[in-house]
Amino acid sequence: MGRPEKIRLGDLLIAQKIISQEQLRVALEQQKKTGRRLGRVLVEQGFTSDEQICEAMSRQLNVPYVNLKFYNFNNDLVRRLPEAQARRFRAVVLEEKRASYLIGMADPTDLFAFDEIARLLKRDVEAAVVSEALLLQTIDRIYRRTEQIDGLARELERDLGDSYVDFGALGASAGAEEAPVVKMLQSVFEDAIQINASDVHIEPLENRLQIRFRIDGALMPQTQGDSKIAPALALRLKLMAGLDISEKRLPQDGRLMVAVRDQKVDVRMSTMPCQYGETVVLRLLNRKATLQSLDRLGLPEDIQVRFSELIRRTAGMILVTGPTGSGKTTTLYAALNELNTPDRKIITVEDPVEYRLPGITQVQVNEKIDLSFARVLRSTLRQDPDVILVGEIRDEETAQIGLRAALTGHLVFSTLHTKDAASTPLRLIDMGAPSYMVATSIHAVLAQRLVRLICESCGMDTEPDAEEARWLEAVLGPRQAGHRYRRGKGCSHCNGIGYAGRTGVYEMLEMTPDLVRAANKADPNAFLDTARPHLKGRTLTDRALALVFAGRTTVSEAMKVAVALEE
Repeated sequence: MGRPEKIRLGDLLIAQKIISQEQLRVALEQQKKTGRRLGRVLVEQGFTSDEQICEAMSRQLNVPYVNLKFYNFNNDLVRRLPEAQARRFRAVVLEEKRASYLIGMADPTDLFAFDEIARLLKRDVEAAVVSEALLLQTIDRIYRRTEQIDGLARELERDLGDSYVDFGALGASAGAEEAPVVKMLQSVFEDAIQINASDVHIEPLENRLQIRFRIDGALMPQTQGDSKIAPALALRLKLMAGLDISEKRLPQDGRLMVAVRDQKVDVRMSTMPCQYGETVVLRLLNRKATLQSLDRLGLPEDIQVRFSELIRRTAGMILVTGPTGSGKTTTLYAALNELNTPDRKIITVEDPVEYRLPGITQVQVNEKIDLSFARVLRSTLRQDPDVILVGEIRDEETAQIGLRAALTGHLVFSTLHTKDAASTPLRLIDMGAPSYMVATSIHAVLAQRLVRLICESCGMDTEPDAEEARWLEAVLGPRQAGHRYRRGKGCSHCNGIGYAGRTGVYEMLEMTPDLVRAANKADPNAFLDTARPHLKGRTLTDRALALVFAGRTTVSEAMKVAVALEE
C-alpha cells in the first residue's frame, strides 16, 4: 500500500450519508470563524462522532482503522518518532513490520506528513486511521518527562558537587532559564500536567530525594535523585512563591503561577521542615480545568433530579460533605454554573478560589490580615446576594452567620468535613449552632467520595480475593452470589495501574418534617434513627457496590468507601 490519496472530508461524510449538506454548511462556517479542523468542529457540534469519521476514512482509503482505546503500545517503538513531529503530524508509531512501520494518523490524507514521517523513520510507512482525541491523549501519556527529569537531576548533582551554591543569586541571574534547577522544575510541572496529577510531592529522605505525583487520588513515585538537590529545588520554589528563603525551620504557605504549554496553572505550595530538610507539596489548580455540569458528575438519576430541584430554591442551606479531595468543590461549582444567570447575584467566599467562573463575585479569605470566613460573610450579606457559597464551615461563628443567611432569604451552599450525610446536622449542633436553626435552615446534605474507575483498555473479569469475599459476605450476605467482578490488569493506557479516571459516589439526605422534629430534640441518636430509613438502600456503600456490579470499579475501591464510613 502506497501513499494515500487526498480527499475532502466533508464530501466523503456526505457521500457516506453520515452528515447532511446543511450540517456541513454550519460546520464550515464555524471552521472559518475558529480556524479549527473540520473533523473537530463536526464532533463538537454533535453532527457525528470521532469513530464514525475514522470508519468512513478507513472505508474510503482502504486503510485499517485502529481504536487506540484498546491498543497496547510499545513505548520504545512510539518514541522512535520524536514528540515534536508526533504532535505536528498528529501521528503515532503502532507497529514495526519487516520492511515498514504501521503509523496511526489522525489525517492519513496529509501527504506532506506521510512523506516526512517516512523520511524521519528512514523506512517505508503504512497509514492507519486513528481518532485525533485519543491520539493526543496517547502522545501526552507516552512522551513522559521522567527520563528528562532524571537526566536534569544528575546534571544538577554534578553542578552542585560538594560545594554550596547561592541559589537565590542563581535564580535571579540572567539566563536562569538555562539553570538545571529551573529546567528540572519546568519538566516536573510539564510531566504532572500532562498526566493530570493533582499534587506534586518533593520529599528529601536520608540518602535520596523522592518526587511523587498524586494521580486519581493515589500517590505514584515518579523519579529519584541525590538528596543534595532537595534544598536547591525548595529554594527555587520559595523564590517563585515569594516566601522567606532564609526561614527553613518553620512551615510556610504560598502561591505561584506557572505557564506550561500555553496553560496557566495556579500552584498552591506548602513547605514543612522534616528530618532531612524541607518537604514541599504543590497542589496544581489548572485554570483550563473545565467546569463539570451536574449531569457529568456521575450522580445517580434519583439524586440528580432532586438536587437540581433543590438548588433552584430561593432560600435555605445545602451542604456537600466528605473528606479532603472528595470532589466537594467540583460538585458545588457544577451547581453554581447552572444557577449563573444574569438575574442572580452569586458571591463565593473561599480559601483558596479554586475555579474561576465568569459573572460571579469570588472572594479569597486571608487570615493574615484577619479577612476570615466570618468577616467576609458578614460583608457579603450587605452586598445583596441571591446565592452564597461558603468554601468551608470551620467554626461556630461562620456556621451561625451561614444558617442565619439561609433563614433570611438567601440560598447558601457550603462544605463540611463529616463522614456521611446523617451525621452532618449533628456536627453543626456540636459546633455550637442552635438546633432550631440547623433544623429549619438545612434543606439537604449531599455526602460524597471518589472511586477510581477500571481502565477500559485492560478491564477483565476476576474473582474477589479472600478479604474482599469476606467483606462482600458481611455486607451482602447471600446476595453476593451471581455478580460479575472486574479489575484492570494494567496496560500502556493506565501506566500499568489498572485504573483510569475517577467518578463520584453519593448519598443525599433531604430534611423532611420528621427529620426536622428529630433535629430539634436534644438526643442525637433519635435523629440518626430517624435518618436511617430515609437512606436505606441508597447509602454511600450501596452506591459504591452498584458501580462494582456495573463493572466500572473494583471491590477494593468500594471497600475503601465502606471502611472510611466505619472509622
